[in-house]
Amino acid sequence: METLQWSLPSSFSFLVVAAAFLASAAVSSAGIADFDEHWQKRKELAEASAMASYKPDPYNVTNTFNAAVHMASTDGLRREMGERKKKRSGGPCRATNPIDKCWRCRRDWATDRQRLARCARGFGRRATGGLGGKIYVVTDPTDADVVNPRPGTLRWGAIQTGPLWITFARSMIIQLTQELLVSSDKTIDGRGAQVHIANGGGITVQFAHNVIIHGLHVHDVKHTMGGMMRDSPTHMGPRTKADGDGISLFGATDVWIDHISMSNCEDGLIDVVQSSTGVTISNCHFTNHNDVMLFGASDSYPQDQVMQITVAFNHFGRGLVQRMPRCRWGFFHVVNNDYTHWLMYAIGGSNAPTIISQGNRYIAPPNMAAKVITKHYADEGVWRNWVWHTEDDLFMNGAVFQPSGGAIPRKIKKSEWVKPKPGSYVTRLTRNSGTLSCSPGRPC
Repeated sequence: METLQWSLPSSFSFLVVAAAFLASAAVSSAGIADFDEHWQKRKELAEASAMASYKPDPYNVTNTFNAAVHMASTDGLRREMGERKKKRSGGPCRATNPIDKCWRCRRDWATDRQRLARCARGFGRRATGGLGGKIYVVTDPTDADVVNPRPGTLRWGAIQTGPLWITFARSMIIQLTQELLVSSDKTIDGRGAQVHIANGGGITVQFAHNVIIHGLHVHDVKHTMGGMMRDSPTHMGPRTKADGDGISLFGATDVWIDHISMSNCEDGLIDVVQSSTGVTISNCHFTNHNDVMLFGASDSYPQDQVMQITVAFNHFGRGLVQRMPRCRWGFFHVVNNDYTHWLMYAIGGSNAPTIISQGNRYIAPPNMAAKVITKHYADEGVWRNWVWHTEDDLFMNGAVFQPSGGAIPRKIKKSEWVKPKPGSYVTRLTRNSGTLSCSPGRPC
């Protein structure tokens, strides 16, 4: 297996961001009680990985993403019409977005699991997880020993070095006694079982890269108090309190979170912080939570300008209040999601994040005071110069998106700009959001 190599883009705009990224001498340890040589090395590797993942012209990524959606939608419609004509039993495969279309219609998904590594789109498209590594099967749902995890447990697989593709022998509920630390080059693949991470610690990807988290139920996550914990076969150290996020990305790069069902965690459902970048969150179903997603945790951490995230094909459902997402500093492509519920607002931000909202469906709540989708954490004279744009979104029940006046500094020629699939198509693109029921030998 070749070692991952990092290289610096030559763009001047990237160098400006990189300089800001490395300038701060202060290091936020986020759970690490002893920031020793091991963690210092992981931090340095994470910084290099973030530089390699960062795209100076992110509109090339949004353009490519939209083109893939159009292609998948056209091909899917042709296939569906052809199969109807042939009157095949069981009906056609209904994978209608480019991520699902890449793998879901194949009967051999269970014997060719690593095909999934080809399927990421958006800013997390480089995530291949455990591709090329061994298949590791979780047979033991317990988490009794976080210092010396038992082989067969999820924790044992998550901390190993090198690529590993983690699967599950059966449906299970895993109550983590502490946060689960996931190392680089891992896939956690819940397909073929109903796996719940619940009633205990959440999942943390810290100073790690190239991770896929797929097909899990994550709910009722609680804070954990920390203590001695192993994060690799050769290192353990003290951890401080974890807040109770369902999934936390801290200094993480090239991460793809797909087909996760999430609800009711003590803190956030998904937090992406501390210069994490190259992230795609797709095909997820979120319900029953207050602070759903936080992208950038501090107004005083401009290094988060490196953050680039795609949020696509998700269903924001019942019982959600706010932060879908709440953004700072970076670049966020929010595309083809179904926002059917919010109580306060859907998308918010501060510190001049770029938010490109394309082809989403927004259904406002009955409350007249909550019709506005967006919340700007700044005076109007400030946020009016930010880049918050809406294109081909569908607004229902009085929903209002307040755009800003900042110009989109794209380098793509106008003739090459690909419009998104419109919001009227979202119910088709998101109808299989959340965890799937997959059976070997049949399309998923």
